[in-house]
Amino acid sequence: MDNANSPLPFSLRANPRLSTWLGFDPPGRVRVRSGKVEIGQGIRTALAQIAAEELDVAFARIDMAPPRTALSPDEAVTSGSLSIQHSGEALRHVCAQARALCLAHVAAAHGLPARALRVEDGVFLHGADRLGSYWEIDAAVLDCPADPQVVPKAGAAYREVGRSRPRDDIAEKVYGRYRYIHDIELPGLLHGRMLRPPSPAARLLALDDTEVAAWPGVIAVPRDGTLAGVIAAREDLAERALARLAAGATWDEPATLPDAAALPAWLKTLPCDTLQWRGGTAAATEGDGATPPRSSRAAQDIAPTVLEAARSPGGAPAPGVGAGAAAAVRTLRAAYSRPFLKHASIGPSCALARDDGARLEIWTHSQAIYNLRRDLALALRRPEDAIVVEHVQGAGCYGHNGADDVAYDAAWLAGHCPGRPVRVQWSRADELNWSPLGPAMAVELEADVGADGRILAWRHAAWSPGHGLRPGRAPSPTLLGSWHLATPFPRLDAVDAPRAVGGGMDRNAEPGYAFARVDVACHRVRDVPLRASALRALGAHANVFAIESFMDELAQAAGMHPRDYRLAHIEDPRMAAVLRAAWRASDLAEGQDGASPDGDSVRGRGCGVARYKGTGAYCAVVAHVEVDDQVRLRALHIAVDVGLAINPDGVRQQIEGGALQAASWTLQEAVRFDATRLLDGDWESYPILRFSQAPHVSVDIVSRPADAPLGAGEAALGPTAAAIANAVAQALGVRVRDMPLTPDRIMQAMNDEETNANG
Repeated sequence: MDNANSPLPFSLRANPRLSTWLGFDPPGRVRVRSGKVEIGQGIRTALAQIAAEELDVAFARIDMAPPRTALSPDEAVTSGSLSIQHSGEALRHVCAQARALCLAHVAAAHGLPARALRVEDGVFLHGADRLGSYWEIDAAVLDCPADPQVVPKAGAAYREVGRSRPRDDIAEKVYGRYRYIHDIELPGLLHGRMLRPPSPAARLLALDDTEVAAWPGVIAVPRDGTLAGVIAAREDLAERALARLAAGATWDEPATLPDAAALPAWLKTLPCDTLQWRGGTAAATEGDGATPPRSSRAAQDIAPTVLEAARSPGGAPAPGVGAGAAAAVRTLRAAYSRPFLKHASIGPSCALARDDGARLEIWTHSQAIYNLRRDLALALRRPEDAIVVEHVQGAGCYGHNGADDVAYDAAWLAGHCPGRPVRVQWSRADELNWSPLGPAMAVELEADVGADGRILAWRHAAWSPGHGLRPGRAPSPTLLGSWHLATPFPRLDAVDAPRAVGGGMDRNAEPGYAFARVDVACHRVRDVPLRASALRALGAHANVFAIESFMDELAQAAGMHPRDYRLAHIEDPRMAAVLRAAWRASDLAEGQDGASPDGDSVRGRGCGVARYKGTGAYCAVVAHVEVDDQVRLRALHIAVDVGLAINPDGVRQQIEGGALQAASWTLQEAVRFDATRLLDGDWESYPILRFSQAPHVSVDIVSRPADAPLGAGEAALGPTAAAIANAVAQALGVRVRDMPLTPDRIMQAMNDEETNANG
């Protein structure tokens, strides 16, 4: 089979055998295997619905098996809001083919045409006669490759897909009964802890471990260069031993970190690789520094101002002005940024490992079990087929957190106590300071506008570290502990995936509007002393925040309502539909809310809209805020178009959760550090949105059951960030262009506005 040209669904091309995905065992049950893992997004429920629909069995019969290497299909990483598009479409095809094969098998056995039979809850019927069931057919029927010619059910015939199915894990999690990876108990279990350096560039010069190694119950105190840890018979003993080891450690700590208050300027000083689209043509370049998008003006000097476009005699644009400015009355410019961010998972990373010398077993909440296995094989110098990795749910997370790193820790420690399982759990400080960070970004925008305010040309420039440092994608491991060995593996810069598979910093850098010309320059910076990688939505969060904030500023300059200004530049009817729907919900709520703010506060509304990645779900958000000594987010009215919604309730949960996380990032979160150390290792120093601060959220799903399903996990983040910023600007008449929108940032913006007015 020519996989490159195969019409099979994406994930089936690399995993074409039906038996990899599906089995009818034990009797009365349907075992479904997916390579996509559950990280809190509810994917297990939606995939089970797809399987039940195509097989014509009751939803309750479906058992979703935990992903495990050598048994589950290799679907790489659970990321990019692609689980429904990749795994869902693969399972739809597999189950449709399995149904057809089994139906044909039973029909042939009874001398009947397959079209004369029907399936009801896994039983094959001819009229009222029962002819067999899935569980009575030889399992070998499924030991065959996927057939590209299989035609799944038409959407009009769906009975299960499209229903709001409750997840089977929510109640258990709410009441504290769910068994997370942290709760696993294995016979002979030992407990490990890692001695982490006090700062990103620190080296362990000396470690006095004599006393701890002699403690009863301490199994081992391994050390290899800067990598050190302890294994003990009890968890409390491991904690006490770690504290004593830390007190006896001597470190070299060079100052390598930038000024946290000047990140945008610092990013532009770093060497970079540049990806550009000039009028829609992509070109990649490498250089020693970022190339500003305008030859006449240094990028770091651009201020958020409105300027007349320079003209040369005869009306032609002057040198340095974009070609789209030929008919422009003026050129507007603005700069935006976001800081480094933390995953801030409620539960710290955890893993278990058991190594008997011949086989290494890992239990992990990694989003990429096969990729993790590849990096473990590299870092531990073991054959891949001697490592088994199984997924177990941990704390909810979207992106590259510490799950892979703690799996390496557990595996490394397990090698020092052969045959005994070792459980390693990071501390809160480990989780906040050693998980990869969400990259900081600086974005600068320019628009050439005509006399009517219409945008004639758009220029977008962004600077950021890469958004991907996940394991399994490079010839050298990206696992944290492997960089701390006495003979360390090289520290790698984060990279961005190609645009064709989702990109990174460039995600949503191209606005979803019908502009005559769009030029984009994305500068991926290198030599970043902070370890950055994928965080939910990747570059889309900052890019959409910037684009949609700028659209509001342009609407204000044109004297138009921000909704109408956007609609005037939108040609995609699905994007226009979600924008209108979100505003309708907001207008209705505004009309019903008779309360007025007190004299010390003001209110505002703002919107944001985008199609995630330009190919995914459409999402529009209207935010309602009240501002006094701080920003109080009162409501988010959201409209989303995900095509066919497999589980509408699950879609709402994803959109609402993404919006709340974006609200936390936009209003509160920023990594703090000095020249040497990260400074926020607890919830007091790194606050996140609390229940008392959560707004009312309404989610309107724009129904399109005839369209292909699209992922919902990341669509809301960029539009929510922009909607909040635009609402604050509408309330105060002052624009804050740097996240988070803290009281200090708002006061600074107000002071700057006053200074500019007086100047």
